[in-house]
Amino acid sequence: MSTGEELLRSRGLRVTRPRLAVLDVLSAGGHLEVDEITRRVRQRLDSVSTQAVYDVLGALSRAGLSRRIEPAGSPARYEARVGDNHHHVVCRGCGEIADVDCAVGSAPCLDPNVAHGFELDEAEVTFWGLCPTCQARRSADV
Repeated sequence: MSTGEELLRSRGLRVTRPRLAVLDVLSAGGHLEVDEITRRVRQRLDSVSTQAVYDVLGALSRAGLSRRIEPAGSPARYEARVGDNHHHVVCRGCGEIADVDCAVGSAPCLDPNVAHGFELDEAEVTFWGLCPTCQARRSADV
């Protein structure tokens, strides 16, 4: 049995070819938009609809096997890195996203003054700046 099959079964999910293909795509790394995930899944499977990929991503996210992030001004992206309380840095120039380990450690790493009765389990932190490529581009434009 493959690791993907074990992961799905361990979270109570049925093992299907689309789920295995999406897990495989996400495990390659990155912060991928649905269109890119769909393109890569279609390279592995003969046919899969975009809606099927959305459905799989929703199931994987609910099961804790993928993480959905939505940087401001950007479409939703998905990643396989879950459960470690990491954050993200986003380039204002090109939109590149990289992982940033949490400096504090345990989740949630920030506590609001008032939680309004919510049981908090995560604080999403996004750092913004310019990646090295965009910094070089900016310097060349000066």
